[in-house]
Amino acid sequence: MHTAQGCRQRRQRLWQRLDPQPQGDYLLFGDPVHLMYLAGFHVDPFSLGAGFGGYLLLRRDGHATLFHDNRLPASVEQAHVDERRVIPWYDGQSPAGTRQLALADAIASNSGRIDDSLNEPYAPTLINTLAALRRQKDPDEIELLRRCMRATEAGHAWARAHIELGMTELDVYRGVNSACIQAAGQAVIVYGDFAVSPGPERKGGPPTDRALKRGDLFILDYAVVIAGYRSDFTNTLAVGRQPSSEQCRLYDLCVQAMTAGEQELRAGTACLTVYQAVRGVFARAGVAEHFPHHAGHGLGLTHPEAPYFVRHSNESLLAGDVVTLEPGLYIDGIGGLRIENNYLVTETGFERLSNHTIALC
Repeated sequence: MHTAQGCRQRRQRLWQRLDPQPQGDYLLFGDPVHLMYLAGFHVDPFSLGAGFGGYLLLRRDGHATLFHDNRLPASVEQAHVDERRVIPWYDGQSPAGTRQLALADAIASNSGRIDDSLNEPYAPTLINTLAALRRQKDPDEIELLRRCMRATEAGHAWARAHIELGMTELDVYRGVNSACIQAAGQAVIVYGDFAVSPGPERKGGPPTDRALKRGDLFILDYAVVIAGYRSDFTNTLAVGRQPSSEQCRLYDLCVQAMTAGEQELRAGTACLTVYQAVRGVFARAGVAEHFPHHAGHGLGLTHPEAPYFVRHSNESLLAGDVVTLEPGLYIDGIGGLRIENNYLVTETGFERLSNHTIALC
């Protein structure tokens, strides 16, 4: 999970990077992503507190106060702050008022006001500064991402061992979900694409009761979420037989495209260069029109997030970025195919964080 040192350092960097500096002495945060990033505050989604959160009040001198009500799950106790205000809301004996109003009253009594610096036009500055800071992951964030990756790998391994004719997409999802939970050692969110792709009309999607047939290409592109952080990597499996020569050709081109993108992964590289490296493989093979989406994206507390490997990119890679590469091709009569890995960008190259098997069978 997050460390106290990591949270303190992120809060310090935020104040140092704000330009212009806010006029007030407080910053107030309510966005769950910001509370996870700055304080490690995480509301377990498998609880009656799901959908509710708290507020983080940061003083200029570094003091951090967390406000939340008394009905949130034990996961919030892992937050790292200097002071915690647990607000009585519902005691199970008397009717309760509105949760949000109880917190707002407590914040106002603590700071005397809701800081004007969060009103327009300063709020965009704060949000953009946080987004920029979040790109370069800290060690405790990377450790959380590694936990997500290991659980995701277990799900991919289950699919390779168990997918068979007649299963439905939902059957595959149930098996993958169970394997991820067992590997993580806790309840986790598993979402993404669990879909047969006959071609461009269906490049992914949530699982359905569609049965797997011989010759189908099944795209397994999903994330495991732990404490708000998430993985995102992909393999495509040929169902029920050896893949056809046309399917093998698509797969080989995707592997070549991923390798070409990897050769450009290092701090300072323009994201457009990475996109062009991936797409260039498809262009030289005469199939670029069958590659309709991004070549990858950033990953962390949200999905996707900066940076983006897209045709109109204006960003460059930073050391500490966690990114994906996901080449794919979708052709009528052959099927849709996508592969994907996750990477930590360094000054000189990258560390691959995902270690699942990428193969059609």
